[in-house]
Amino acid sequence: MKIAIINGPNLNLLGQRENSIYGNRSFDDFFINLKLEYSDIEFIYFQSNVEGELINFLQIVSTEVDGIIINPGGYTHTSVAIGDCIAALKLPVLEVHISNIFAREDFRKVSHVSAKCRGTISGLGLEGYCLAVSWIKKQDFNK
Repeated sequence: MKIAIINGPNLNLLGQRENSIYGNRSFDDFFINLKLEYSDIEFIYFQSNVEGELINFLQIVSTEVDGIIINPGGYTHTSVAIGDCIAALKLPVLEVHISNIFAREDFRKVSHVSAKCRGTISGLGLEGYCLAVSWIKKQDFNK
């Protein structure tokens, strides 16, 4: 099984920014442990601060993986284009947010991505990625 994890803007700064919201662990450190915990899964990881690069990567990787986990970061609240791209994909996409976006500022409560995804995990820290991996792993893709 192969899963892509795609992170949007500023998630490369995890562990350095707003630790009270996002924690003090870098995604790179977390990703090392995720790969060890799920050693039977091949992961592809991509992070970009550029909307078009995220869309291009979603389109390309969608033919190579069994599922996608995306944290669009700030583009969650602004990018109709990322939502449209996800809607066009033929595989499960799960949206993950480290913080609970629904308990934050009003503008963060709007997602142009959530309705296009199979599900959303929000507010469980980096553990949300683990839950998303577990869900994808349990799916029967031969149905």
